[in-house]
Amino acid sequence: MKQCQVIQEIEAEQLKNNLPEFHVGDTISIHQRIVEGDKERIQIFTGTVIARRGGGLSETVALYRFSYGAGIERVYLIHSPKIAKIEVTRTGKVRKSKLYYLRGTSGKASKIQEHIGPMKETRSIVEGNAEAPENQPAT
Repeated sequence: MKQCQVIQEIEAEQLKNNLPEFHVGDTISIHQRIVEGDKERIQIFTGTVIARRGGGLSETVALYRFSYGAGIERVYLIHSPKIAKIEVTRTGKVRKSKLYYLRGTSGKASKIQEHIGPMKETRSIVEGNAEAPENQPAT
């Protein structure tokens, strides 16, 4: 077996398979595990997706939020074990693949028009297992 095939198999085991579908312009909440000493807590960061990059295990998403007079941008590895949950709170209607122009804006200038369309099945990932869709009862 070639070394490349072995690496691909190991990476395939570590991929999260039930990620919610989100795109650039959407507002998402990422629940991140933070370890402080011997305690572990969950910290939520909600922001607008301004970029998505990479593929496979190294896929990243850049979130931007303007709060308390300062712009905050964070880049997360989507398949990281430190990510406990990803929730899509709002879908955005954009025509660009990178929204770097939002970096210096605040208030009304940083708003993205909401995409209004048919309801899609919303999913979120928790501890590697998919939750039941919010708009359908669990069976």
